[in-house]
Formats: sequence, structure tokens, C-alpha cells
Amino acid sequence: MDNIIRFDLPGWVKDYVTTLPEIFENDQQKMAVAVELAQKNVENRTGGPFGAAIFDRNTNKIISVGVNLVQPHNCSILHAEIVAIMTAHNKLGCYSFELSQTLAAELFTSVEPCAMCLGAIGWSGLGRVVCGARDQDARDVGFDEGDKPQNWQYNLRKRGIDLEIDILRWQAREILVKYSQENGLIYNGRRENSE
Repeated sequence: MDNIIRFDLPGWVKDYVTTLPEIFENDQQKMAVAVELAQKNVENRTGGPFGAAIFDRNTNKIISVGVNLVQPHNCSILHAEIVAIMTAHNKLGCYSFELSQTLAAELFTSVEPCAMCLGAIGWSGLGRVVCGARDQDARDVGFDEGDKPQNWQYNLRKRGIDLEIDILRWQAREILVKYSQENGLIYNGRRENSE
């Protein structure tokens, strides 16, 4: 039994990151990174149509990126947000962004978080989450976003996590639609009740 669990970001990600500016001026520029990651993940056939990036709100510099790696790594938890969080924690040498005295971590995700990612966000120490497409946009093409509380947005804010939605929503939604139209793998964890 192998005791090592490892995932690698696709090779194109490193090249893409080197093209990014050092400083991002606004939310639209930051969200454009998450949306482009989703698009490139589809174009390169390296995973699902989801991208995420973590920035330091104090410096407006990028900390990490993530793309959906569920299918290529045969691992249901490798959603873009989880990959970005894991990569950032590893890079910073901490298990919670709250442990940093100088960092204000914010997550930009091309689609609102699913139930699993929502839980991870709460534990990660993120102070802000910014979303592109809506949960319903992902559900509309067949993705299972899990059983999220109806008041999930309120609950995040109650935990002290700022939330913005609909930043570049239509661009992010279009990636989902195109992926579906091109017969991209729509995976979900649902089991149909046979009764």
C-alpha cells in the first residue's frame, strides 16, 4: 500500500502563471485568472471547467492557483478550490491562513463553491470569497453541487468571511455551457434511489 498521496498541476499551469502581472488592481482582474484557468483546463483536456486562485488582499499578489483535477487524478475531492487551498497552505507552510500575521487570503473561484468546497473554505482561514458563475449555472449543465444550506451565503458572512458573487458570471457560465455542449464529462456523486 502506497502511503504517499500526490497531485501535480498540469504543465501548462506553470507557463500560464508566468504570464500574469505581479499586482492585480481589482476584483475583475483577479476573477479573470480563475475564469481563464477554467477555460484552459477545458482546452487542454486536463480536467473539468472550474478554476480558482488565491490572492493576498493586502498586496494584491497571487499566492496560488487551482484547477479541477477530479478526472485525471481519479480523486473526487480535487476541485479547483481545494487544489488552490492545498497549494497555498503548502506554499505558506501553514494549515490556516489565519495563522499569518500579514496575510489576508481571498479566494476567487469561477463557480460558487459546492457543498464540499464550502466546508473547506470555512476551515481554511480565508477571509474573503469571490465567485463567478452561480451554483445553479453548474447544476443547469448537470453537475451535482451537493446539499448546501439555503442560507450558505449568510453563514459564510457570519463566520467573518466576506463574500461577493456574480463577478464575470456570464464569462464563467459560458465555459460551463460550452463544456457541456462539447460532451465534457459531467460527473457527480449522486446515486439514484432504485425504489
